Amino acid sequence: MLKKLALIAIFAVSAFAMHSAEVNINDTDLEISAKADLGQFNYNIEPNTTFLGFRIVDADDSHGPKNGYKNDPYYEVNFLMRQALSSSGLSVGMGVKFNYTTDFSSVPLGLEATYKIPADAFVPMFINGSLYYGPRVLSFGTADRYYEYRLSYDIQLINNGEVTIGYRSMHTNYTDVRGDYTYNQAFYFGFKFLF
Repeated sequence: MLKKLALIAIFAVSAFAMHSAEVNINDTDLEISAKADLGQFNYNIEPNTTFLGFRIVDADDSHGPKNGYKNDPYYEVNFLMRQALSSSGLSVGMGVKFNYTTDFSSVPLGLEATYKIPADAFVPMFINGSLYYGPRVLSFGTADRYYEYRLSYDIQLINNGEVTIGYRSMHTNYTDVRGDYTYNQAFYFGFKFLF
């Protein structure tokens, strides 16, 4: 099922004017995400500032829970507003997500940052970070809270194509016996395509 969704997402990226598409893997996990730059569709929005996206994570149990529970696929729809801070190479953003996996859903709020390393003699390089938190008031059903952080390093080897290496930590805490449930903690590498 998830492989079919991955193929649909890849074809959708090529059919529509997506701002970015990303595929991340490690030995057992698959992550697919895409963001549409709303400024490409609406002239009232400045380009490269407002994004709508989705993410699918099919995480293996080996990088997640240690309490005998099995991971189900994770789905997310996200919205991000971002702004560059003058010519410093730093961009910061504020975002909100709706995430869902079996028996869990929440609406975490977060911050994201991207820093372009000033190395003009070499290929463009970026450091990215994000932190999202959804307290009990933004968690539904048996969900107690959600928090996630990510760090990644991107190298733009070709025009509009980047190689990324990163680390993600996703925690889906429950109000029932599952308690503090680590959905996924893992290093990954992948490709990011910009349109």
